[in-house]
Amino acid sequence: MNGTPALTILEGTRGAVITQHSPEYDQARSVYNGMIDRRPLAIVQAVDVDDVRTTIAAATEGGFDLAIRDGAHSVPGFGTVDDGIVLDLSTMKGIRIDPEKRIARVQGGCTWGDFDRAAHSFGLATTGGIISTTGVAGLTLGGGIGYLSRAHGLSIDNLRSAEVVLADGSFVTANEAEHPDLFWALRGGGGNFGVVTELEFDLHPVGTIYGGPMFFELDAGEELFATYREWIAAAPRAMGAFPGFQIAPPLPFIPADRVGEPFLLVVSCFNGSDGEAEGLLQELRAVGQPVAEHIGRMPYPALNSAFDGLLPAGLQHYWKAAFLSELTDEAIAVHLQYGPKLPAMESTMHLYPIDGAVQDIAADATAFAYRDANFAPVIAGMWPDPADNNANIKWVRDYHAALEPHTSNGGYINFMAEDDQSRIRANYGPNYDRLVGVKKTYDPGNVFHLNQNIVPI
Repeated sequence: MNGTPALTILEGTRGAVITQHSPEYDQARSVYNGMIDRRPLAIVQAVDVDDVRTTIAAATEGGFDLAIRDGAHSVPGFGTVDDGIVLDLSTMKGIRIDPEKRIARVQGGCTWGDFDRAAHSFGLATTGGIISTTGVAGLTLGGGIGYLSRAHGLSIDNLRSAEVVLADGSFVTANEAEHPDLFWALRGGGGNFGVVTELEFDLHPVGTIYGGPMFFELDAGEELFATYREWIAAAPRAMGAFPGFQIAPPLPFIPADRVGEPFLLVVSCFNGSDGEAEGLLQELRAVGQPVAEHIGRMPYPALNSAFDGLLPAGLQHYWKAAFLSELTDEAIAVHLQYGPKLPAMESTMHLYPIDGAVQDIAADATAFAYRDANFAPVIAGMWPDPADNNANIKWVRDYHAALEPHTSNGGYINFMAEDDQSRIRANYGPNYDRLVGVKKTYDPGNVFHLNQNIVPI
């Protein structure tokens, strides 16, 4: 390939450089979505900023596509590339917690499990994803929805600063005082502007929480969704709870004769007293007694990793997402029509509430524009056997198409599939043109294009 001599630049890295001739190549090139099977020329397991700069230089000088990877959870597979270079940050896992100032500094290869455990040792946390193997940087740059969103906003709303290597190799700090335009764009604009090697977050007192999953009969669905709609709007911000659909897995608290059946699921996370939490949850139980539940007090990291075992790396993934301003009766009807038809035990629909503190931030204060939405549904097709691809993808597409008339134009970029690229402009709404301007400033050559790409034109 033209530019191959540029790969010799990678000999200057401290981290390992894995090529197609390396015995660990197949393991190193694998990503979370088993549907993605790409063969990069080289995978650089960076250990420091110099490695990041060197890798970017090799890609730009050789004309190679460059994929940036931290947790490798990108559903479209943006963390890998055929015949290009993968910059793998997963060995850069340094974390520093300042419990007095309630600040965390986290390197770009950390997962939310790494972060949650480190912060939890001081009784602290910030908003993060609900699968603990997800990369902190990747999820944050797209917005960051989680159990704590209603109480503390999105992950980006807790981001104080970021250290970034730009396309020209320069190393900058982005915050409200330094490169504020870049800082604005990083908060929701994804990986379009550079490689984030370190992030600084505000932390909040979150030790043990009260909550967990409840499984309800499907015939309670209409009333339960309608009740949830009013219940979550009135609930204290300390309550983070989302409904969804789930085929009951073989877990100890699930009756053995109900394993494999579809249910309406509600997962709750309350940062407050047991009594107040139970009072709130009783309002949902009054609609219909759960068939099974696993509710109680637990460490926050335990809840934030509860789905990990059900969703191991290597499953096939195809997702669609949207924003809802209101959970209308018509939208509920769509959920009740398609949600119970889950084609695989791993597949799900989650309806995340994004009111509360998320809406305290102005729509133009960060790149994340949909601050007036109240819910972010994701229809997540996940299944083990590639032979079932067509059936599962069809379920996701049909479900999303039926829901779309009741949604806003855009969707949460972290939940997007590869065929959603035409929706990028809609996803950023009135912020899109400003993002293009920032892209022209910091990456005019579109070096960082393997993402939900903002084209600098």
